[in-house]
Amino acid sequence: MSREHAAELRDVVGDALARREEFFRTACEHREDGSFVVERRGADSTGNSTVFDSFAEAQQLFDRLPASFDADALSSSGITGSRRHMLVRHFAEHPAFPCTLASRNPLQAEKASTDGS
Repeated sequence: MSREHAAELRDVVGDALARREEFFRTACEHREDGSFVVERRGADSTGNSTVFDSFAEAQQLFDRLPASFDADALSSSGITGSRRHMLVRHFAEHPAFPCTLASRNPLQAEKASTDGS
């Protein structure tokens, strides 16, 4: 393989690994290093984001949450402040997490039923 072809391949792979998705209130970024960042959409400070080592780590956090959860349920994972509320919203907005917002005030989400109903 030529250096030129290898460089093109590296660029294409990098673009495929790193991508940003935006939703109504949140956004996420899959970074080239494998990390997964959730942030408030349009936020311009890191105080409005949570960085996971990987998307799988975010999925594991979601899997550990009860069927019905609020921001307080994320406190035991070490997530603090408004980031907890942001993650509740993100889990409800991102199609990879089967849940919806059950209530906006107080903010509460419910996982989709896995028993087929």
